[in-house]
Amino acid sequence: MAENERPVSPTAPAPGGFVPPAIPSNSLPSPAPSSASAAAVSNLPHPRRTSLRPGSIKEDKVRNYVSDKMLHISRRYVKHFAIPDPSDEVTGYKSMVELCKDLDDVINIIWLSGTPSLQIPYLLNIASEFTTWLEGFPPSPPATFSLLRKLDHCFASLLFGYDIDTKETLPGFENGLRAGLSRTDMVRCKSVIERTRVLVVEVMSKEAADEDQNGDIGGPGIQTPKPDDDTDMETEVDAQHDLKDFDDGDEDEDELLHMDVAQVYENTLVKLGDILGDGGGVTTIPMSVD
Repeated sequence: MAENERPVSPTAPAPGGFVPPAIPSNSLPSPAPSSASAAAVSNLPHPRRTSLRPGSIKEDKVRNYVSDKMLHISRRYVKHFAIPDPSDEVTGYKSMVELCKDLDDVINIIWLSGTPSLQIPYLLNIASEFTTWLEGFPPSPPATFSLLRKLDHCFASLLFGYDIDTKETLPGFENGLRAGLSRTDMVRCKSVIERTRVLVVEVMSKEAADEDQNGDIGGPGIQTPKPDDDTDMETEVDAQHDLKDFDDGDEDEDELLHMDVAQVYENTLVKLGDILGDGGGVTTIPMSVD
């Protein structure tokens, strides 16, 4: 028997339902999270109470929505490198921020489904594709690290069987971890994570490397004038003092970047290490580039 799609008030979630009311069936925007603590930490919507029934209309809607959105993201990424066509309805991404925003919407819907059989393959696919897309844009640390933190939360929670922030049992895990990642999934996940951590270092180092090569900071052709009198000396000393303050700021930013890189998929990697038997250590990734 088909599932009941009776419309309800737009301000109240449908009991046990997935599709937000008064929304066309081909569109599945994420409703506001029902858990304030989960939203504050992970910025993920609270999943539905029970997993979607295999083969149900709602499961098909989620599959179709995610597949269409991922195809759309892939098309926009490809068009990022093409000559813009004013007649084309699909425009290329201008930045990693735009791509991360679209991915964020997809991840929210996947998590909202509360269905491990959908969450695991789709999230693994997103994490894998992201390693390709990341190389196509200039560094965008806030958007990149925000998305990676969200993926880390999802994978780690699926490995534990409960939300790592709220400690709530995830839908589908009421009877244990049988619905979770298989060992094959874990090996694939670990491989994607390790590749991502190395790639993030390379991408985030591009900007500094380009500045050095272009001579924008201390490059060829920039000469330090010799002081002719006390006034010039004082001016140079003041300039050096300002430069020292500037360098200190750069060191602070570098330190924050080191911290962000070290925390990429940290929760997931530690848990995978415990399960797969390699001790769960998170290796240090060198930030220096030649």
